[in-house]
Amino acid sequence: MTTLLTAREVTATYGELVLVELPAMDCFASLGWEVANLYDETFGVDGTEGRKSSAEVILVPRLRRALERINPGYPATAYEQAIEQLTEDRAKQIPVNANQAFYKLLRDRVKVDITDDEGSPQTVELSVIDWSDPDNNDFFLAQQMWVSGEMYKRRCDLLGFVNGIPLVFVELKGPHVPLKSAYDDNLKDYKGQSIPQLFHPNAFIILSNGSQTRVGTLTSPWEHFFEWRRIDDETEAGSTSLETAIRGLCDKRRLLDLVENFTVFETARGGLIKKVAKNHQYLGVNKAIAQMVKLRESGDREAAKKLGVFWHTQGSGKSLSMVFFTQKVLRKLPGKWTFVMVTDRAELDDQIYKTFTATGAITGTEVQATSAENLKALLREDHRYVFSLIQKFRTDKGEAYPKISERDDIVVITDEAHRSQYDVFALNMRNALPNAAFLGFTGTPLIAGEEERTREVFGDYVSVYDFARSIEDGATVPLYYENRSPELQIINDHLNRDIERLLEEAELDEEQEKKLEREFAREYHLITRDDRLETIAADLVKHFLGRGYRGKAMMVCIDKATAVRMYDKVQAHWKKHLAELEAQRKTASGDAKETLADKIMVMRTTDMAVVVSQSQNEIEELKEKGLDLVPHRQRMVGENLDEQFKDPDGALRLVFVCAMWITGFDVPTCSTLYLDKPMRNHTLMQTIARANRVAPGKTAGLIVDYVGIFRNLQDALRIYAKPNQPGQLPIKDKAALVEQLEGLLRDAQSLCTRLGIDLSGIVNTPPAQRLEALQKAMDVILAAGEDKTKAYLLLAGQVARTFKAILPDGQANAHAPSSVLVAYLGAMIKALRPPPDIAGVMSDLDALLDDSIATEGYRIGARPQAEALIDLSQIDFAALQKKFEEGKKATETEKLKGQIEKKLDTMVRENKGRIDFLEKFQKLIESYNSSSHNLEAFFKELMHFAQNLTQEEQRATRENLSEEELAIFDLLTQPEPELTEKEKDEVKKVAKDMLAKLKAEKLVLDWKLKTRTKADVERTIRDFYIRLPGAYTPELKKEKRAKTYAHIYENYFGAGLSVYQGMGAAAH
Repeated sequence: MTTLLTAREVTATYGELVLVELPAMDCFASLGWEVANLYDETFGVDGTEGRKSSAEVILVPRLRRALERINPGYPATAYEQAIEQLTEDRAKQIPVNANQAFYKLLRDRVKVDITDDEGSPQTVELSVIDWSDPDNNDFFLAQQMWVSGEMYKRRCDLLGFVNGIPLVFVELKGPHVPLKSAYDDNLKDYKGQSIPQLFHPNAFIILSNGSQTRVGTLTSPWEHFFEWRRIDDETEAGSTSLETAIRGLCDKRRLLDLVENFTVFETARGGLIKKVAKNHQYLGVNKAIAQMVKLRESGDREAAKKLGVFWHTQGSGKSLSMVFFTQKVLRKLPGKWTFVMVTDRAELDDQIYKTFTATGAITGTEVQATSAENLKALLREDHRYVFSLIQKFRTDKGEAYPKISERDDIVVITDEAHRSQYDVFALNMRNALPNAAFLGFTGTPLIAGEEERTREVFGDYVSVYDFARSIEDGATVPLYYENRSPELQIINDHLNRDIERLLEEAELDEEQEKKLEREFAREYHLITRDDRLETIAADLVKHFLGRGYRGKAMMVCIDKATAVRMYDKVQAHWKKHLAELEAQRKTASGDAKETLADKIMVMRTTDMAVVVSQSQNEIEELKEKGLDLVPHRQRMVGENLDEQFKDPDGALRLVFVCAMWITGFDVPTCSTLYLDKPMRNHTLMQTIARANRVAPGKTAGLIVDYVGIFRNLQDALRIYAKPNQPGQLPIKDKAALVEQLEGLLRDAQSLCTRLGIDLSGIVNTPPAQRLEALQKAMDVILAAGEDKTKAYLLLAGQVARTFKAILPDGQANAHAPSSVLVAYLGAMIKALRPPPDIAGVMSDLDALLDDSIATEGYRIGARPQAEALIDLSQIDFAALQKKFEEGKKATETEKLKGQIEKKLDTMVRENKGRIDFLEKFQKLIESYNSSSHNLEAFFKELMHFAQNLTQEEQRATRENLSEEELAIFDLLTQPEPELTEKEKDEVKKVAKDMLAKLKAEKLVLDWKLKTRTKADVERTIRDFYIRLPGAYTPELKKEKRAKTYAHIYENYFGAGLSVYQGMGAAAH
């Protein structure tokens, strides 16, 4: 007889466990991992995994067995020393620093001290992982393992252990849940406040809802979590499924390769950043190394000199791929390797050198060649790396370059190979290093006519990662094109190609500028005519101020003189526009006045600069044209303009360039390029790639064309996007963004209609009644449940970002009313949710509203202020019940839930004995989210829970104890023994006296770092607990001593510092 499933059972078959978690475990098992569920794990020496408590994150028994297996024959003390170093408490370190310290032990082995057969001390190194033989390691996947932090206990979906070390953290969601919630709701909490120690050994993090999967490290913001779409080869179609990521990342050999050879810590502004190779970097570098090994083993010495062309599109991390390639070769291939890193421009040379230095690949002993003679000296010496401009391979005319080394373990790596490798310098390199191997890196493809010459030096493509695929993978952002050419634009079809050819070859030094003016006087004059530049300057000011995402911008001019002239003109129009706005503000009121104030603030705080290369007699020659270069050159020499422009919060937001900074200069927040210089092919593609880097809040880059280069852009992109596959262009007209916005608004309308919300009606509601309509709509969305609310918030965010990307285009006007409404409603819902840090949401919304008003959009009336979360004891429950009955059910429920969460955070931090309150609250939320409660019942339970919490909050006062003393008292009395009132008073006195003694004498600075001071604390606890009443058996006293010591260890940092500071824990 067939048994019918209940509705809940049927629903469960569509949940996270069945659709995502169990298939993931099967996938790990198929890769040879041992898999176990640790939900009911027991602790202690004889426990399930030998953990003493859920606070431990390393499985010590597995680690010990691995150390003994990989490093046989050492005394037990050696293994114990290694375990002690690996399990060291790193809570005081910055998380990424702790992670780096652990990684060094993992990769570079653990130093331990032993005595040899003669009793002499010696230091040996123990390997934690057998990198060369994956099967000699222990791969274990734990499902639903509990981990405790200082205040919170969390259950992890999946943890991947290698030799007992948790290298892989996997957070899963149901397919119906937006993937970002795994980052926002779980990961940020886990690595931030709840269980940060779990991430000290972590290698990388996988987030997935089954169909979408992203990978990152403990320092990655959401925008830098990336997809792992391909397993074995970069030509695979690609999939974002969890299975693809697991097979691509967690196959035993691949996982160890990724951890050992494709992990770096990069020093950047603000501290260390941990980076793991992206999918295309991992596959491309391994492909290049495999080619290198194959060619060397073939015995064909000539073939082994041509390692190939490594084409990975601009912005996809080419410099980091060079680091991964060289570091893996040094670590894994036999030989005394030297890498000669060659570029043809100083800024590229500096950028690559800085990347190698920041990632620790070089330590300062390897230097950049300062001259041709210095280069020769460096090549004769023994260096792992030598950095040089190709021009330093020069000789006097007619003189042959001397042979410097016949070694065959030198690899010459050139950046942007197509530009500089085919002339006399390349020949000189070959003469100097006749047996060196050559590998060409490029961000742009080889174009017809170049391929044969390139093959002569490098060979064929060894790895290809094109523009279209990098956008598809999220490695770069899409670029959008906007034609804003003034009517007086170039109309001679042949002129642009002629000018471009000259500029491409010449880079416009002084001699070539004159040649250009001489040969194309009329056409050059057309581009640089004053009225045309005036029109562009006025347009640029308004366009710059009207953009949605306010990133950095570059204006690319035809030459140095025009860059200075454009700076002057933009400054003049800037001042004029600022004066107009200030005049308007005097008569404006309300929102219009706020909008003007915001724009005025942006204008007053924006800095601009000219950045152009130096040349002889430049000041005099520009002076003849009525231009003053002196203040600009003084700034270029005296200030660090590149760092100012790279700073996301810096005032330098707009630069005027002609050749500098358009290649090899990465500014992720640069979102807009104003092009007024004829360009084509490589130079064009490298220039527009300045806007395709990924940055927080940036959804697209914008190319604003003032010179009419669209035909050349199409030509270049056809090659750049998909070589030999004409057709699809990865840069789209802005109309594509408008279509995307319209689709999102239809989805939002459909969702709201299903919930009974009339968005059009709210749009048409008079401002005076609009707030009430918004609040009703918000209540309906919240009442529909968590899934519907998250779905709406996801849509609202997408609408806001897409609408901002369209600004300041006039096409945004028609969609402003609906777009701002949808986004605003989302922000109102977010403002109700804890944590109450909504400043970022509100500032984003203010910018969105300001921009929409500026484009004649509709605006919403007064914004409701987010209510501060208050002390639960101050809640008027009768008034709250009345508001609930008036109809604002979901809103008031959400507010109360937020107030309870905030108070619980504080109370559990003060006293872990209240953990049962936290667990009850979480069960209450889970029960409601699974639809087993209706809203009314849930609200009543929350009210009852809040009243109980208020009682608990006042218990310390009732017991005549401080919060600190109450925490000790609870440890001593819960859950046993049973005590009389007289005995309870005795226990209180013990708790008070012991805590006072510890704080006054024992908890000194860094007490947790010294064996003597830790023993002193333990002894003090033991001495006081001798005074406990007779109800405490010797075994019970021993258990209470251990719990008390753990409590003191976690919460008291020494020298008067503890978690109780600022928490109202004053003694009574």
